[in-house]
Amino acid sequence: MLDAAARRVLDVPLARAAGALDRSWLSPDRLTAAGLVLGLGSAVAAGLQAWTAALVLWLVSRLADGLDGPLARRRRAAGAPGDAGSGGFFDITADFCVYGATVLGVAIGATRGFDAPWEPFAVVLLAYYVNGTAFLAFSSIAERSGRQLDDGRSLSFLGGLAEGTETIAVHALWLLLPAVAWQVAWVWAVVVAVSAAQRMVAGYRSLR
Repeated sequence: MLDAAARRVLDVPLARAAGALDRSWLSPDRLTAAGLVLGLGSAVAAGLQAWTAALVLWLVSRLADGLDGPLARRRRAAGAPGDAGSGGFFDITADFCVYGATVLGVAIGATRGFDAPWEPFAVVLLAYYVNGTAFLAFSSIAERSGRQLDDGRSLSFLGGLAEGTETIAVHALWLLLPAVAWQVAWVWAVVVAVSAAQRMVAGYRSLR
């Protein structure tokens, strides 16, 4: 829901940051890999109940994830040869790995440290699975049928109540307030489930 507004606010500063980071040894894929490693480190830290470290790693991970696209666009604008989509594939795969690992890490840390129930985190993972299936299936079929949505990203994204901006915020909230993470997880599971339903309906109608 907030991705479009976030991009309007962040596109310019992220492009400037990408310009400052534009060195021959730093590729967009390496930024994606850094975001993946940092995100997995955040999940491990959460599982160990090192909540402050987990929060810092999470935020830096998402910053790296936000910079790989602007750097890739900057390189293409300068005449560098593009790829056939490998960068976008790596990026979305890394995001799913990090999101799922973070849910698991928070679940382990919260159940051990605060005797939280594990069920809400399992429901969040189920909602992520359905939500991800809906928009990835739409992107693939829309590309094949010539009905893709172009907003500058590698895939055709159907908008929904829960998008990347909201996911980053909720995961940060879990790490900032781990004692109430399971209550937040119940609410978040409902939001993601509603978003999945929205995408299923919108995708079906768009492809008819």
